[in-house]
Amino acid sequence: MIDSHVEGVERTDSRLSSRPAPPTDAELELITQAQQGDRRAFGELVRLNREGVINVVYRMCGDASLAEDAAQESFIRAWQHLPNYRPRSPFRNWVYRIATNVALDVLRREKEAVDVDAVSLPSPERGPESMIEGKERGEQVQQAVLSLPPASRAVLVLREYEGLAYREIADALGIPIGTVMSRLNYARSRLREMLTPYLEVL
Repeated sequence: MIDSHVEGVERTDSRLSSRPAPPTDAELELITQAQQGDRRAFGELVRLNREGVINVVYRMCGDASLAEDAAQESFIRAWQHLPNYRPRSPFRNWVYRIATNVALDVLRREKEAVDVDAVSLPSPERGPESMIEGKERGEQVQQAVLSLPPASRAVLVLREYEGLAYREIADALGIPIGTVMSRLNYARSRLREMLTPYLEVL
């Protein structure tokens, strides 16, 4: 029974060996202008990537208000370090790396466990929630995701919620692709273990 529910979580990645695609011409133009100090160009980059960054940091820390603050901090850091950015891969990958680091900083600062029942969960179009239907079941998945170690959680979020290929995740997090695979396998295995008892009573 569990196999049918985790089918979406255990997708194979046909782009495993491919390199991250370079920025599009339009994105590269915005990046170049922003690196020259054009705040309007950077604002457009923020607009294009804001939703994804908020989703990443929310899935990492589980608190909607913290996610907003962390997303803002992510873009502040991106602006500060923009002169050092070399656009060999999409801006999204680079800013996701910053966002993940900010989320990890937030988690280190937060001493108390996150109460996921106290926040309003979004309804993502993809991700582990697709395994089971309904808000209550989705909350069970979210609680399970939040219980994962931060390093494994980051890989899972980028793969299952943001749809990045393994190579893109490796690029975004600055880790070897083998580490991406091992962390993702661990995260999927732990989700299976944690969710099986719940799914079996549905």
